[in-house]
Amino acid sequence: MFIQTETTPNPATLKFLPGRTVLAEGTLDMRDARAAERSPLAQKLFGVPGVTGVFFGQDFITVTKAAGDWAHLKPAILGAIMEHYLSGAPTVQPDAQAETGTDEFFDQKDEALVATIKELIETRVRPAVAYDGGDITFRGYRDGVVFLDMKGSCAGCPSSTATLKNGIENLLRHFVPDVVEVRPV
Repeated sequence: MFIQTETTPNPATLKFLPGRTVLAEGTLDMRDARAAERSPLAQKLFGVPGVTGVFFGQDFITVTKAAGDWAHLKPAILGAIMEHYLSGAPTVQPDAQAETGTDEFFDQKDEALVATIKELIETRVRPAVAYDGGDITFRGYRDGVVFLDMKGSCAGCPSSTATLKNGIENLLRHFVPDVVEVRPV
């Protein structure tokens, strides 16, 4: 088994590509070992000293470290991923659910506007963010403000504010003039 690694804009996060499906649908963001109880793979990754976050996308895993050098952590993380896949264990327990982002808020009168915002996020924003090892999902819209949830390498990334303001906000304002601001939740 060959696992590729890629850097992300967040220096504390590294992206691992195992060459197989990680999650069939949705994403899963685990920011501590307690949240990893539903995933045998995440439990192994949190067992590596220095790991503080694990995020699963469709075909990638991002791992966030608190401290330490990637040169020392990376072999242990690669070993944990390889051991997991060779064991045949599920990535997530069968009764556990991926995060699908159903807790949204917006006024019903804005339903068409929100549909356009969500389509732009799905087709233009999420693919680019997934490439960098993260995910951004729509959470709500109120009074011209779009609320987004940043996960994976995006959470805590030094450039996440620039991504929100210069990238996503400008894109949404261009296509949806009613949007005045984008904020993280």
